[in-house]
Amino acid sequence: MTQVLLIGCGRMGGSLLKGWRESGVVDRAIVVDPAMPFLPGTTIVASLSDVAGPLPKTILLAVKPQMLDQVLPGLKERLPDGALVISIAAGKTLAYFADRLGPSAAVVRTMPNTPAAIGRGITVCCANGTVGAQQRETTDRLLAAVGQVAWTEDESLMHAVTAVSGSGPAYVFLLIEALQAAGEASGLPPDLAAQLARQTVAGSGELARRSPDDPAKLRADVTSPAGTTAAALTVLMAEDGLLALMKRAVAAATARSEELAKG
Repeated sequence: MTQVLLIGCGRMGGSLLKGWRESGVVDRAIVVDPAMPFLPGTTIVASLSDVAGPLPKTILLAVKPQMLDQVLPGLKERLPDGALVISIAAGKTLAYFADRLGPSAAVVRTMPNTPAAIGRGITVCCANGTVGAQQRETTDRLLAAVGQVAWTEDESLMHAVTAVSGSGPAYVFLLIEALQAAGEASGLPPDLAAQLARQTVAGSGELARRSPDDPAKLRADVTSPAGTTAAALTVLMAEDGLLALMKRAVAAATARSEELAKG
């Protein structure tokens, strides 16, 4: 029987809870969130002190990073032996949790992204040395309810993960905005430009997900020599074009993640 204590149920915590309920991967969830409305089949309390009896041995922290210092002291006092703590708090390192929960606490640091809301996210995980094989399997099972799961043993890579997949949905949404604006600038009515931009990005993403070919091959398949797509790619793939711009953007996000981790 899988029981989970979910501390915080905002956008990402809510996506996880929804995924667990729909997949049946969690038998019982206890949610700690004072703003959470009644939800049939789920125990909801306003604070950790309101949880009666021993805490479940699987705990997922979904509060904002700045709230963790308020939450962790009370959690440490009641942390069950052999408990697994999964954090989705951006920038909070395994060392941060070891300092506040003790070095023997089994902690998995994760970085999910917002497509989890429709079960199409990806979450990257990094575990400390206390986390065992069964606890990794539990983590996989819980996070797979909202999308794909990947692991890295090098925690320093979590900054780049944050920059690519954590922040990445915003880049894609900006691409939709830009494509729509460019369509309007070329004379398309706003409604049609919006429809074309959204569906083109969504459909292309789904094609990339399903196809065994890499993106370069898919791009080449669309590009006829000396055609319209080739003309556009001459601009986008110029020395100062999209590739260079995206590298700069991801580097900036990575650097900011590193700054935030230092407090």
